[in-house]
Amino acid sequence: MKQRYMAFLGVAVVLVGLAAVWQTPLFGQSAAKTAPRAYTPSRTVDGQPDLQGVWANNNATPLERPKILEGRKFLNEQEVAALKKRAGELFGGDGDAAFGDSIYEAVLSDVKKYKPTTFDTETGNYNAFWIVERDFDNRTSLITDPDDGKLPPLTPAGEKLRAAVLEAQARGGADGPEDRPLNERCITFGMPDLLAGYNSYYRIFQTKNYVAINTERIHDSRIIPLDGRPHVGSAVKSWMGDSRGHWQGDTLVVETTNLSPQGLFIGTSDKLKVTERFTRIGPKTINYEVTMNDPATWTKPWTLMIPLKHSDDEVYEYACHEGNSGMTGILAGARALEKTPTSTKAQR
Repeated sequence: MKQRYMAFLGVAVVLVGLAAVWQTPLFGQSAAKTAPRAYTPSRTVDGQPDLQGVWANNNATPLERPKILEGRKFLNEQEVAALKKRAGELFGGDGDAAFGDSIYEAVLSDVKKYKPTTFDTETGNYNAFWIVERDFDNRTSLITDPDDGKLPPLTPAGEKLRAAVLEAQARGGADGPEDRPLNERCITFGMPDLLAGYNSYYRIFQTKNYVAINTERIHDSRIIPLDGRPHVGSAVKSWMGDSRGHWQGDTLVVETTNLSPQGLFIGTSDKLKVTERFTRIGPKTINYEVTMNDPATWTKPWTLMIPLKHSDDEVYEYACHEGNSGMTGILAGARALEKTPTSTKAQR
């Protein structure tokens, strides 16, 4: 069995080089699509569709459609094979790892060696072979609505809030641990947790009246009632929000409100409502659909879909705790920068 943390080893040989694909009209073609065959999921002892087990999000598809692929919802098989080949060339050795959408951006580029653009840009990431192999499919964006695969425009209030967030990030505050992100402080990765390829494994448990979802990163656990109870009062906010679930046919629908605006999905308001849909479409796949509705931030709701893949792996220990040695180093480094002749607090 392929080892989980050995990335991009044994990549299959493809017939077409990436450069040849880029220079042909392949990006103007439409990928052939066939209607999915109906799948009847197995049932729990309570008669519910069985979603239990460990599920992984190692998908490489970016959240938004890249500019070079505008107007293309799908790639064809030849193009997907070329992307896989390119990923093997860039990340099959001991170079820097790529996280999130960075891997897709890298394979679309013509760089000979990947350099981090979002994580640890100065020191470099740890080696690529520690990261799990990513799954490429024929979609060009996780976003399915709007149809252009892009986030909808921000409202005026959303623009103002996003600008404040970006300004705070640029300052890189480190007066104390409270200035650092929640995941860096080992508190939570929040919800919805969309980061792929980095300990992005989830275990689902079911009973008649509850569904529990445990994440590998920081081991957050969401316990979701299915008994029709109302949400708690709007004054009660939390990092993971207040979730309520129900079944629509074979789809589990989870609606979450009361999310703290200081949570991990930075830049949204306390009006954010997240609706998740879990549909098992085969023995190895759950379609995980997420709709984000925040009228104070975006001009309209938007939806994404991630195919979660069944894994025989366990959910492993994620040894992270607030006050860890990394936090000590971050704060000590900030204090050292303040003592340099050219450094000021405003420049941090």
